Amino acid sequence: MNNTDSDAAVVALVPAAGRGVRLGEESPKAFVPVGGTPMVRLAVDGLLASGVVDRIVVMVPAEFSERAVALLPSSDAVRVVIGGAERTDSVRAGLADAPDAGYFLVHDAARALTPPDLIGRIVGELRAGHRAVIPVLPVVDTIKSVDADGVVTGTPDRASLRAVQTPQGFAADLLRTAYAADVPATDDAGLVERLGVAVRTVPGDALAFKITTPLDLRLAETLISHRV
Repeated sequence: MNNTDSDAAVVALVPAAGRGVRLGEESPKAFVPVGGTPMVRLAVDGLLASGVVDRIVVMVPAEFSERAVALLPSSDAVRVVIGGAERTDSVRAGLADAPDAGYFLVHDAARALTPPDLIGRIVGELRAGHRAVIPVLPVVDTIKSVDADGVVTGTPDRASLRAVQTPQGFAADLLRTAYAADVPATDDAGLVERLGVAVRTVPGDALAFKITTPLDLRLAETLISHRV
């Protein structure tokens, strides 16, 4: 996608340096195959297929950088950089590699089956003027809060709760400001919320689930096998 001066570049940051202990695999989670293709490649392919992303920066462990370059599309639109020990460190590395971005998408490699049209909706909301946009789904389970001993302390009203997915989209200057603070986070929107900025939600997609456990992996394999 070509940009004009009024069409700021959309850069997707894909943290792929996590170890994924819960998945029970030896490789970092992003490099575990689903249907024969590593999750990180599926995630990058989805971003490219959306038609709304100009460049993609994938942050990986140093020892997997050559492997990542080999398995990702050979394109000027896709770059591999070394990630950090924590997710926030990896995102900062991606931010530093894209000083010209007008918008950022931060997308988990483990959400490998995310439909391209969901990515398009996030970017559409950004271009419409919203500075922070995240995809969400209603919470279907009853949720309990518990104390340190595992004793229930309350039952939040699930009608006001949402499960958050990725990609999460932000105006570039906003995300840079959010990451200027040295605060650990697993959710980029949480850092933006600390700045008092309104975060817009859009309907997510069940296919954008995070592949975290062996059961998730089996589900993803089944879905891949039934793709037309």
